[in-house]
Amino acid sequence: MARQTRCVMMRGGTSKAVFLKEADLPRDAAARDALILGIFGSPDKRQIDGLGGADPLTSKLAVIGPPRVDIPEAAGTHLTYTFGQVEIDEPGIDYLSLCGNISSAVGAFAVREGMVEPRSPITTVLAWNTNLKRVLRIEVPVEDGQPVEEGTFAVPGVPGTGARILVDFAATAGGTTGALLPTGQPMDVLEVEGIGSIQVSLVDIGNPHVFIRAADVGLTGRETPAEIDGNADLLDRLERIRGAAAHRLGLATSPAAARSETPAVPILGMMAAPAGYRDFLHGTEVPAEEMDVLARLMFMQRTHKTYAGTSTVCTGVASRIPGTLVHEAARPVPNEQAECRIGHPAGVIVTEVKVLGGNGPEFSVQRATLGRTARLIMEGYVFTADRLPQAAE
Repeated sequence: MARQTRCVMMRGGTSKAVFLKEADLPRDAAARDALILGIFGSPDKRQIDGLGGADPLTSKLAVIGPPRVDIPEAAGTHLTYTFGQVEIDEPGIDYLSLCGNISSAVGAFAVREGMVEPRSPITTVLAWNTNLKRVLRIEVPVEDGQPVEEGTFAVPGVPGTGARILVDFAATAGGTTGALLPTGQPMDVLEVEGIGSIQVSLVDIGNPHVFIRAADVGLTGRETPAEIDGNADLLDRLERIRGAAAHRLGLATSPAAARSETPAVPILGMMAAPAGYRDFLHGTEVPAEEMDVLARLMFMQRTHKTYAGTSTVCTGVASRIPGTLVHEAARPVPNEQAECRIGHPAGVIVTEVKVLGGNGPEFSVQRATLGRTARLIMEGYVFTADRLPQAAE
């Protein structure tokens, strides 16, 4: 007889995730992951036998639990949130990274599930994220005790509009590596096998990132995802760079091992000065004047079709740190300007950032926000084969 597990599916920004409650999962880690892989239909490149969408942006997991009273840093939070990037054609789940898009949906989920007292017009949800061991502040529009979904806020890459949910990632600076600038400097040189020396900027907020110049790998920054993903030699070189960065950051035992040990992070960003291009989804022109920096991302060894939420805040913060490759590529802006506008394959995404300091590790992030929309898609039970482990009592 098939096993049934309560689940909720939500879109958060440009991603989609399966939401599960901790209490509904096995306590044993191996049994838990086996059940989750069964729910998603992994490993299978089509994920045909589960809820996964056969794309890194739709093969995401959010496990929600009660607040952790045993962790001083989690005091005052409303819930515990673990993000998982579920592999598609490999039997694995990456718990090392965080998804900013899905984090917005966590706030709406918490209100809907009664995990926080709803207050109109905005309910603030404080989530203890186990991936980074940091607190996320999520501001959710609420009406009549329920999260508002309809609104006028548009997210490039998402059809229609919705109510804006604001996620502040300022407290996640250094969450993975221990420092906003893990090496203490805004620019480093990596020695990459088969490529040689390449200048990079290593920045850690939301998720650790490695930024490079698009021109250093023969790109303009205006390329579509298909143009990048269709170049096998380029993909190999980009993964070699990402692997070298993962090793430098201490996330992988060697550059070659990064693909298996830490496939999701660091995220690799390719930066260029503002330039006009066509939105690959609709073919509309995106003028250079509407952005402060132009970027393309590699996520899970594929080109991100839009722009990751954590990459948005990390790029915005890096644009305010002199000496980084992002700052080098970005349009000069007044110190008091909070907004950073990032051109990506499907349009422009905006973050509000405030960075204090001016000396290496002394930089302090005061604000790093992401505006997203979220929507409940489905709630019910997912059925998996009876050969999978049963949940602990």
